[in-house]
Amino acid sequence: MNLQIRKATEADAAQLPAIERSAAELFRHDPELAWLADAEVTDAAQHRAHIRQQRVWVALLDRRVCAFLDAEACDDALHIWEISVDAAAQGRGIGRRLLETVREQARRQGFTALTLSTFRQLPWNEPFYQRCGFLTLEANQLNPRLQQVLAEETQHGLPAARRCAMHLDLNNL
Repeated sequence: MNLQIRKATEADAAQLPAIERSAAELFRHDPELAWLADAEVTDAAQHRAHIRQQRVWVALLDRRVCAFLDAEACDDALHIWEISVDAAAQGRGIGRRLLETVREQARRQGFTALTLSTFRQLPWNEPFYQRCGFLTLEANQLNPRLQQVLAEETQHGLPAARRCAMHLDLNNL
């Protein structure tokens, strides 16, 4: 497996919506969340804007973009908004490698934590991040920013009981 991870370029943006759609097919395995497989994804123009902000990394498998990670600086944390791996490339550790690369870059840039929100108990969500060292935050551990993230997700139709916020302390690595 010839895997390369690098910062995304604007030329990559056109491929990212298809990767996100492909990755979302996993939701068809959960009846309550199956609708997400058909939900709207981020369009290429928005991906280009994020790429210009230097917040997107891509994974290339045999020189073909097969995955991406989009993260944004939020105070002293880097918040991961999205990790998507094309269905044909899943199960090879590509998402984990993307996450490890971004974790190391965030640590070197002085961020103290990685944060994200995800689905509880889906194998490729909360349990995956727990295996990568993230801790699931209880309601009383959420800062106002993460409270707002979860509230906005609920407003967009995601089931609040199935969502959680997670945190990885970069100071202890």
